[in-house]
Amino acid sequence: MKIRDCMKQRVITVRDDATIGAAAALFRKYRIGTLPVVDPAGHLIGIVRLTGLISIIMPDFIRLAHHFEFVHDFGALEAQSPDSQMLSQKVQEIMDDPISVHTDSGLIMAASLLHERDLQDLPVVDQDSKVVGIASHVDIGVALMSNWDLPEHQGHN
Repeated sequence: MKIRDCMKQRVITVRDDATIGAAAALFRKYRIGTLPVVDPAGHLIGIVRLTGLISIIMPDFIRLAHHFEFVHDFGALEAQSPDSQMLSQKVQEIMDDPISVHTDSGLIMAASLLHERDLQDLPVVDQDSKVVGIASHVDIGVALMSNWDLPEHQGHN
C-alpha cells in the first residue's frame, strides 16, 4: 500500500509571504498541527508546526509545559497574546525545512519519518514537489489495519 492510498487530499497550505498571524488563523480555523508552506506554484518549500509557532510566540508556556506538574495555574499564560509585530512577520522567518514523502512512498517509510521527525502530519508531494496530500499517524495506522481480519462494527453504547 502506498501513502497516496490513505492521505487526506484536502490540504491547508500557506504561502511563504503570508504573515505569522495569517498562519495562526489557519491553525485555529482548521484545527491542524502542520501547515505546509508553498510557493506560488504549489511546490513545498517548508513547514510550520503548531508546536513551533506556539514556542516562538509563547516561549514561557513551552518552558513551563515541560514541568507542568509543578505549575498549578496556567491562567496568565493561557490569556497571553502575541504582539502585533510578531504576528506581522512573514512565515518564511519561522518555517522549518520541508519534510515530505512522495505519493509512491510506502506506509512504513512514512510512519517512520513522522516518528523520526516528531511530526503530527506529513505532507505528500508529487513528482514536481507539489503538495497533493497530507497524512497523519492515524491515517497510516488505519490503513495498515485495512487487511486485518476484524469483526464487523457492532456499535458502542
